[in-house]
Amino acid sequence: MVRISRDLLGQYLFTRIGGRGVTGGRIVETEAYAGATDRASHAYGNRRTRRTAVMYEAGGVAYVYLCYGLHALFNIITSVEGIPHAVLIRALEPTHGIPVMLKRRCKARLDRTLTAGPGALAQALGIAVRHSGQSLQGNEIWLEQGMKLRPEEVVATTRVGVGYAGADAKRPWRFRVRASAWTSLAK
Repeated sequence: MVRISRDLLGQYLFTRIGGRGVTGGRIVETEAYAGATDRASHAYGNRRTRRTAVMYEAGGVAYVYLCYGLHALFNIITSVEGIPHAVLIRALEPTHGIPVMLKRRCKARLDRTLTAGPGALAQALGIAVRHSGQSLQGNEIWLEQGMKLRPEEVVATTRVGVGYAGADAKRPWRFRVRASAWTSLAK
């Protein structure tokens, strides 16, 4: 899951939601979550709820949940059935459907805040909780191959907003494209 999180950088994420055409771009920031053994994961201790059941499915499906009851956050389930590993997609460089994304985000002009941060990214792409469990090989949300980044193009830092997870919060499992102007501001 950590390797997958890093390898997702440079790949493309697209949506075709609500009859508005294709929106998406190049993934530039991710965070890895190690399921049952990671205190920052919703599945820590093999916790299973209605919301987290999708985390136990085979990789290649979406896990979308509400953060603070407001913001949909989009994750990719990355392991075999029964192992709840996931990668949060935190930011992307917009390449397709920018006018639609601007409208969804109620923005007048293109800047990094369009898709920097997981809540902004999901809103711009039209991703909602109803997409949780959806295959990422379908016609609404999918990944396409981009470019593999060299190690020096990737920055690994601690994850964001998981201070409650103790030592697990200090894991360097947040990955960003070093020179990207499209990553979130979170340190």
